[in-house]
Amino acid sequence: MSKPHRDSTDAELDAFTTVCDRLGGFDARVGAEWADGYLTALAAGLRLPDFEAWCTKMAGDAFERAFADPEDRANAERALAGRLVVLRDQLDAEALDEQPEFLRLSPLMVAWTDEDRAETAKEHQLAAEQAAELVTGADWADGFFAALADFPDQWPEQVSEEAMELFEQLAQQVHALRLPEGGDELRLHVQAVYGDKGADRDRLIDEACYAVQDLRLWAVDNAPRPETRRVDKAPGRNDPCPCGSGKKYKKCHGAA
Repeated sequence: MSKPHRDSTDAELDAFTTVCDRLGGFDARVGAEWADGYLTALAAGLRLPDFEAWCTKMAGDAFERAFADPEDRANAERALAGRLVVLRDQLDAEALDEQPEFLRLSPLMVAWTDEDRAETAKEHQLAAEQAAELVTGADWADGFFAALADFPDQWPEQVSEEAMELFEQLAQQVHALRLPEGGDELRLHVQAVYGDKGADRDRLIDEACYAVQDLRLWAVDNAPRPETRRVDKAPGRNDPCPCGSGKKYKKCHGAA
């Protein structure tokens, strides 16, 4: 039976979103969706960097500026680190290996509708090309690839050509979420991967999540293996000492 997983509670998501909103006041790219994608990439890698390392990469000095009060800072750390723990649990390699067809990952994404897109484009006077980029999952995927760039050492490097090709194919499934609706690049991707059946936005999101799960397994499968060290059996106390002295082991190197 597969290991159960949990999602963040509504209270945990509210706390996480609040922290990201405050960070966004100092670094515009750090919204809840973007940060969730960033943390998802960390959770999929080989090992988790410590909080200071990834928070500094993710938010720069925005965290220090937004949370100067010690208690406030502790609560913010708890909200961010707690979300990472949940994502790591959802990407538990053993559970994914047992049930590869089960979708465990629950990303945090803004659901864009045509009405939302049109209203935002009008409000901010966006060009048609800019409006087309307002699609569900794009910000999340941007965060995912930002973490890949920030922490390349969290992924195996010495891999076969075949393994690297698989990595790139899986990463492309996530990258597809960044492609503008109606654009040639997205159309060609959908045609190449899904053929004449096509794929709507929900399908693209599901396949991106499955790809992240597979990337987690890829990282584990291709992780460097420690060298096996041979340990010779210790001689008996009455055996000849291996140093060649001619004495019994107990009278030589085996003496107390």
